[in-house]
Amino acid sequence: MAAEPELPDLTPGEAPPPAQPVASGAPSLMQTILATVVVTVMAGGMGALFAVPAPSAPTPAANSEPTPGGVVPAASGLFEMPPIVTNLGSPKDTWIRLEAAIVFDAKSVEHPETLAEEIAGDELAYLRTVTLAQVEGPVGLENIRQDLNERAAIRSGGKVGELVIRTLVVQ
Repeated sequence: MAAEPELPDLTPGEAPPPAQPVASGAPSLMQTILATVVVTVMAGGMGALFAVPAPSAPTPAANSEPTPGGVVPAASGLFEMPPIVTNLGSPKDTWIRLEAAIVFDAKSVEHPETLAEEIAGDELAYLRTVTLAQVEGPVGLENIRQDLNERAAIRSGGKVGELVIRTLVVQ
């Protein structure tokens, strides 16, 4: 026979003792705090891991800016061109400001300031024909950059390796 559970001795009018709570499967407060601490430590560790910069390749010399061909002459120079400000071809009330520099072979160019002025005049004439739609977006910017590089190379007779756009503002 099965053993019967013992009942406490109760006097008349006395309430039975409260029943023990049954585990409902819900986590306790201590389990919740422990889980929160573990997740926080893991998140902090991952953040620290991704904050460490990856090892980078050695940086090239400051004056060795790449040319479209990828090869820069050992004796190259960088010359700041005067800023170019003009209105676009369409719409007429839209203005563009270009600040650029030219990378050239220092052995073959005796007066880079004269060459920069000639290139700036040619770039000014070109920018007056450009429409706003031609400048919009990354593709438009890349096309403008290629056109400006091509004009600089033609104007200099191939002595300019690249025209580096510093700023291009359309307003």
